Amino acid sequence: MSFRKVVRQSKFRHVFGQPVKTEQCYDDIRVSRVTWDSTFCAVNPSFVAIINGLSQPLTEPVVVLEGHSKRVGIVTWHPTARNVLLSAGCDNVVLIWNVGTAEELYRLEGLHPDLIYSVSWSRDGSHFCTACKDKSVRVIDPRRGTVVAEKERAHEGARPMRAIFLADGKIFTTGFSRMSERQLALWDMENLEEPMGLQELDSSNGALLPFYDPDTNVVYVCGKGDSSIRYFEITEEPPYIHFLNTFTSKEPQRGMGWMPKRGLDVSKCEIARFYKLHERKCEPII
Repeated sequence: MSFRKVVRQSKFRHVFGQPVKTEQCYDDIRVSRVTWDSTFCAVNPSFVAIINGLSQPLTEPVVVLEGHSKRVGIVTWHPTARNVLLSAGCDNVVLIWNVGTAEELYRLEGLHPDLIYSVSWSRDGSHFCTACKDKSVRVIDPRRGTVVAEKERAHEGARPMRAIFLADGKIFTTGFSRMSERQLALWDMENLEEPMGLQELDSSNGALLPFYDPDTNVVYVCGKGDSSIRYFEITEEPPYIHFLNTFTSKEPQRGMGWMPKRGLDVSKCEIARFYKLHERKCEPII
């Protein structure tokens, strides 16, 4: 006699979020009003950086990188090479810099016909993937300056989408359907014809910001203007994207910071920490 499993086994099923006490929050913060779909926050074990409209820099810059003709919306460090930084701007150009020498290493022009929404390096740094306003997801080899793979109309909707590389080389995207429903999708870089998995979440209009933990293979999805963080486990077996749980709070989030694994308190079984931006404060969630 066989019994069908009702609930899929997962060691992350009972992971839950816990906001810190009020005295451990960062108060009296004015988050930028710019409409760019950014996380507005970056975190490491020593610093919390928030876009809050400073009129002058706090310190003198170590180095100045000049090369874009319009404002820069994306900067991301290379995952394995020291002092290598990627920047993407509203001029639809991607630049890769040696920050140590202020030298422009690669200039990638003509690969994106429209605004670049997101850029994500592969785990070894040999490629990066981009999500563009023309609804295409591209995998690019920066050394050759060529598009290795491209998926047109990855999400049919007109609102912003995001694409991130996973540890095994697959690509996870968030976007909108033609009926403006928010979607998640998983793609195999070797075959971008059809998604390996596709899920529709809801009909909210806030852009979905994905955060990926390669150690646990868990993707956390935070929606701009939402008051929740959903998390999903990515596995090798269908349907590949497995919903785990949702952390909900009362106030909506304006942005979100993501602490690197080296800054977590593993002695308390902490596997992720977010820095949620409210209207006037930043609240850590463990």
